[in-house]
Amino acid sequence: MPQGISRHRWRALLAVAGTIVLAATSITGSRLAAADAVPLAATAGCGKAPALSSGTHTIQSGGQSRSFVLRVPANYNSANPYRLIFAFHWRGGTMNDVASGGSSGSSWSYYGMSEQSNNTAILVAPQGIGNGWANSGGQDITFVDDLTRRIEDALCVDTAQRFAMGFSYGGGMSYALACARAGVFRAVAVYAGAQLSGCAGGTQPIAYFGIHGISDNVLNISAGRSLRDTFVRANGCAAQSPREPGPGSGSHITTLYSCRAGYPVQWAAFDGGHGPGPVDGCSGCEDGARTWTKTEVWRFFAQFGGTTPPPDPTTPPPDPSGNRLRNEASARCLDVSQASSANGAQVQVWDCHGNANQQFTRNGATLRVLGKCLDAPVNAAAGTRTQIWDCHGGANQQWVFNGNGTISSAQTGLCLDVNGGATANGSAVIVWGCHGGANQRWARA
Repeated sequence: MPQGISRHRWRALLAVAGTIVLAATSITGSRLAAADAVPLAATAGCGKAPALSSGTHTIQSGGQSRSFVLRVPANYNSANPYRLIFAFHWRGGTMNDVASGGSSGSSWSYYGMSEQSNNTAILVAPQGIGNGWANSGGQDITFVDDLTRRIEDALCVDTAQRFAMGFSYGGGMSYALACARAGVFRAVAVYAGAQLSGCAGGTQPIAYFGIHGISDNVLNISAGRSLRDTFVRANGCAAQSPREPGPGSGSHITTLYSCRAGYPVQWAAFDGGHGPGPVDGCSGCEDGARTWTKTEVWRFFAQFGGTTPPPDPTTPPPDPSGNRLRNEASARCLDVSQASSANGAQVQVWDCHGNANQQFTRNGATLRVLGKCLDAPVNAAAGTRTQIWDCHGGANQQWVFNGNGTISSAQTGLCLDVNGGATANGSAVIVWGCHGGANQRWARA
């Protein structure tokens, strides 16, 4: 804490209003809803030199020596409160597996949160006893409590933006935290989880994202649905039966429930088995570099407001959220029809909103949305409708942002165009010879 500023005054300076979240029946029909206000408070680590650095550390908890791997943002500034994300390993896994990203490397470090957060989050991978999270007598919950205090004493944390995530046994541990520490954590993401680490509570609301494979033969998808439904009830959500993809479809379907404002429940079922990194278009594939889960989970976490620090100015984020493209003529936004994430889903213009099917983010020369890339069919002629497709880096998925507001295909030189200059919702977006008219001009919104 800076000298001359009382703790009360320091907290007052950092207090902010609440957050805006998505809360609707599904991705296809969701609307933006104002969330409950969540006050922020400075932690003891704010305003002083960091007392922890990136690397492996140990603490005493419950009479035992417990370990964790910490990643502090490269551009860490003690005046900025940061998100704090816990990432729990699976049965037989280790903290180092999570921190390193394993065979997928840095793109999958901390389940992809290192890449996605772009130096706006403090990341921690704790080590479970016996490489698991049995949480006997609540000892692992106590470990997380002790670890949170240790980190917040040493670093500046946004206390309204603590998150937990994990796969399999680590998913069970994240669920246990949702049950027991709903007032401490803002949201959790559970990959292929089950009730493995207990649930002391489960009646208080917390934002919840469950992800599960329809063919999981280790922890059946019914177990994941049961965890989800705990917070469908606790969060006051309207009951529904979310659609799930069929075997062999190589796809995933994400549903957003209609819940109490500020406490969304999201569910993603995918065509695959027991794993955290499925790849659309490839049933049974696991690849942390290509998976859609990291972008969807980051988007789920990042929707919650707070005193988020600025990103590292030297490293542009690979998939920043909040990037709509508004057409000048129609004043409507580039939109994936029906919020479908299937290959070949067509692109249109629609009233601008904050949902995922309008978040076209730049990654190199590609425009990414819903885990896919904006795509013009190979050698598309003028008048061909645009679509989304698995990202492969081909010229038909590369786009050039021109100085006059047009966006042209690197393959053909044709421009993104609202067909016939139409302005109504659902008007088709095609490629057409560039002329610079208002129906070809786009701006970030």
